[in-house]
Amino acid sequence: MGRMSRYVPEEGVLHVMCRGNNKQEVFHCDSDKLRYYSLIKEFKEENNVDIFHYCLMINHLHMIVKLILGSNLARFMKQLNLSYFNYYKSVYGYCGHLWQGRYKSPVIETDRYFLQCCKYVELNPVRAGLVKSPGEYEFSSYNHYAQGKPDSLITENPFFLQISDDPKKRRKVYAEFVVNNDVMKRKFPKRGRPFKNNGDRSIYSDLAEARGK
Repeated sequence: MGRMSRYVPEEGVLHVMCRGNNKQEVFHCDSDKLRYYSLIKEFKEENNVDIFHYCLMINHLHMIVKLILGSNLARFMKQLNLSYFNYYKSVYGYCGHLWQGRYKSPVIETDRYFLQCCKYVELNPVRAGLVKSPGEYEFSSYNHYAQGKPDSLITENPFFLQISDDPKKRRKVYAEFVVNNDVMKRKFPKRGRPFKNNGDRSIYSDLAEARGK
C-alpha cells in the first residue's frame, strides 16, 4: 500500500521537523550545522520559502516556515536534505538512510498556536538540557529576536514587528515572552509536542500580554 499524500497548502505557515534515522545524530559539530544552515539559505530563495524561526539540534531540527503562492516546500526539503546527505556521506563515509522517514510539516492554523510553536522551537536546547538559557545556543533564531543578532536566514515574525517601534523594547518583550521564570524552572518531559493547553497561563501567555507589561 502506497503512503498517503501530504497536505501542503499553497499559502500558510507550517512547523517543519526532521529527525535522524533511529534518532541518530545528524549534526556532530558546528561545521555540520553551518553546512545545513548554508543549504537552507541557498534553497529557500530558489523555492520561495520564508523562515520565521529555526533550531538545529543534534539529531533533529525545527523550522517555522511561511509559504506563499509559488512556494515549493517539497522541492525545498528534497534539495536540502539530499544535499546535506551527500555532504554527510563524503565527510563521514556514511552508508544507509540518514533521515527518519519523511519530514513532518503540520499546518499552524491559529495565531496562538503559531506563537506557541515559535517559543517551543527556541526552547528546544533548554528542554534537551544542552543549555540553561536559549541565548546560550548558537544555532537557533532566538538570538536574532532577543539580542538583535543579524541572521540573513530569517524573515521576521510579523507579531515580533508589531510589539513596538523601538527595537530595544521589541527585543526585551520578546525575550520575556520566551524566557520567564515559570518556563525556565519547569522540568520538561523528554518527549512531547508544543505546549498543549492545560490551563497554565504562564506557559501560554502570548506577545500581546507580554507587550502590555
